[in-house]
Formats: sequence, C-alpha cells, structure tokens
Amino acid sequence: MEPSELMIREACRDAIAQYTHAGDRYMLEALAGAFCEDGTLETRGDPPVIGRQAIIERLSGGRGTTDAEIRAQARSEQAAGGQRRIVRHNITNIQFESITPTEARVNSYFTVFTEIGLDHMGRYRDRFVPVGEQWRIAHRFVSVDWYAPNSRFASS
Repeated sequence: MEPSELMIREACRDAIAQYTHAGDRYMLEALAGAFCEDGTLETRGDPPVIGRQAIIERLSGGRGTTDAEIRAQARSEQAAGGQRRIVRHNITNIQFESITPTEARVNSYFTVFTEIGLDHMGRYRDRFVPVGEQWRIAHRFVSVDWYAPNSRFASS
C-alpha cells in the first residue's frame, strides 16, 4: 500500500469521526462541514438533501439552523422532559471499497445509543472526494436496518 493511499484512508476516517462526534453533540454546523459544500445526504425512504445548509435543516428536526439555536432548543426539551438526552454513534467495520486519487468509496456500520440504550443501527455508504488538503463526503447514503420500539429517532 502506498503512503498516499494511507493518507486518503486517514482523511476519510477523520471526516467520519467529525460527522459522528459533532452530531452526537448537536453541533450540526461542524457535522455539515464533513460534507463537500454541495454534498448530499440521502436516507433510505426520504428525498436526498443537497448542500450543507439543507443537511443542517434536515438533521435539526426544526430546532433551528445554527448550532446555538439547535443546542438551546435541545436544552429546553431536556428541561421540559426532565431526562438528559444522550446520543452516541459507534462506527465499526469501515471498509474501503475503492480508492483513487480523486475518489474513495467507503462502507461502514453504525449503532446508536441514547438514554434508552441501543436505539437504532444501520449502514453508511459514502463517496469521498478531495477538497483542498482534506477529504469530504460528496454523498452519504444512510440505511437504518433496525429501530428499538421506543427509539428517539424512529419517526425522524
């Protein structure tokens, strides 16, 4: 394996981690930054959304369009419900399907834990492209394979 391929792999892993860590903390601007400016987020059964701002709006669930608005609304919901909201994505089995100097195709599994325990699980199918010195998600297809009966996300 060439050093350039190792660099691409690590850059893709870094973007995957950025998406996951930022999403778990309701930092959707940072999450959207893991995408290209015109990146696409597609979830099985829903129309795809294109562009960082559209991704933020989709994932905020009406909580706002900036990190400050989204986090304030989440705190308000927590105060009203009395239970601390927890979201933790775990990404496993990252598989690099193909890597070229202009594109990487990556598959991975995810499990999501919330305050209820195991909430849902599924797969990501990603296409990464270089953007300057970084690699960003050009297209992410999300397939949720299972939801807990009392999932926080089942209706999302």
